[in-house]
Amino acid sequence: MSETPVEKQPSAQQPPAKPAAKAKPPKPEDKPFPEFIDTLFLPAVAKQLAEHDITADRLERVDGQRPVVGGECPMVIGELPGGRRFWVCFSKADINSSKVIALADPGSEPTLLESFLIDEKRMSLPLLVSRLLQRLNGQKWLGSN
Repeated sequence: MSETPVEKQPSAQQPPAKPAAKAKPPKPEDKPFPEFIDTLFLPAVAKQLAEHDITADRLERVDGQRPVVGGECPMVIGELPGGRRFWVCFSKADINSSKVIALADPGSEPTLLESFLIDEKRMSLPLLVSRLLQRLNGQKWLGSN
């Protein structure tokens, strides 16, 4: 007699479940706007300025009147030694929102708003910091170039 194969009954034990994928920590850019600016952007800008032997007299996030044209907006205001000032204004409290920058030499008020980072689809901390420093360097505010 030939033996007929016996179907295996499913075991009462389930195969071990795969461990749940660890949730990726949020990207720095996904942090709420105030937290991103205060805990990441401002310290990174201060560090980059320090590499040029510059300590900002003021570097802070505020909600205030946009220079030149007015209108309430979130912005970063910086004052460098010697009275040079800059404003990075956001259209809303979102680092991916449209941005403008204004600059003022000592003893003067800003007279021009320039578009800032308009071609970038997704903003990142390194990009935002490097382009601000690049713009300040273009004014020759970071030393001789």
